[in-house]
Amino acid sequence: MPLATHPVSVVLPVFNEEGAVGAEIQKIQRVLESRGFVHEIIVVDDGSADESGARAAEAGAGVIRHIENRGYGAAIKTGMAAARYDTIVITDADGTYPADQIPELLAEMDTADMVVGARTGAEVHIPLVRRPAKWVLNWVATRVAGRKIPDLNSGLRAFRRECANQYLSILSNRFSFTSTISLALLGDDYRVVYRPISYFPRIGKSKITPWHFMDFMMLVLRLAVLFQPLRVFVPLATAFTTVGVLKAIYDVFAFLERNRAQSLESFLVQPLLSTTAVLFLVVGLQLLVVGLVADAVLRRISQYHTPVPSRAIRVAAAGQVSGQPVARFK
Repeated sequence: MPLATHPVSVVLPVFNEEGAVGAEIQKIQRVLESRGFVHEIIVVDDGSADESGARAAEAGAGVIRHIENRGYGAAIKTGMAAARYDTIVITDADGTYPADQIPELLAEMDTADMVVGARTGAEVHIPLVRRPAKWVLNWVATRVAGRKIPDLNSGLRAFRRECANQYLSILSNRFSFTSTISLALLGDDYRVVYRPISYFPRIGKSKITPWHFMDFMMLVLRLAVLFQPLRVFVPLATAFTTVGVLKAIYDVFAFLERNRAQSLESFLVQPLLSTTAVLFLVVGLQLLVVGLVADAVLRRISQYHTPVPSRAIRVAAAGQVSGQPVARFK
């Protein structure tokens, strides 16, 4: 079946976006219709105090309403549960993401499990105050995932619902939903593709505050322990052990300098290493042991879980060419 005929459900979480949601829905409709996609647009009104839901309905979207504000991630989960199709696209209703890039993301979905619009295109309007925190967050996540992550928490992405449903219990109900699903799929070696997109100034007021940065950082570390514990504990153990060894070497040379005239027996009866050196060495050993135990538990649990197959893996069928068996990819 041609990719352009694959049905897609577009989910827009909305909270007080009456000034932009109608125009955004119309742009998405025009783009998908012009490319021949069978689609539906689901707006989840997350307890808005304005007329966001009414504007979305007037624009032709299906509207689901939360009685009270439950959070960005909770709205996406509600939209995913109500969607008719397995391919899910999420985007924002504030005009920041280019709707004309949705078909380009979907074009990659035939061999990918998630395609993310990375905000690294020609026109990117991320507020300067948020850029340092965003850089730090991406850097830490890249170290944890073991691969480059151009944009950890982009709100424009396409993914397979059956893949995402495996992680519903850990997917955040707040803004860290996108970060969580990124690290979850990367941690389990699903194929995640990044495409550069532009990012425009938003219409209305941003819902993200500086306090969310610490939430994101704690999320990254928590997911690292869930999926790749050794990538967290081994570097920490190495750092503590290195400091401990260096301090121990310093303590030995300092002791020799202070006790040149004393006999060899003094080495056995006098304290040689400082409390600081011993503390760092012990903490380094404990971190290593905790990491090994966490990794062993994770591997044991994974034996009882059969993950959804990745689209990056093709099943080969046997065929015959000139009497010789060959692999023919479906």
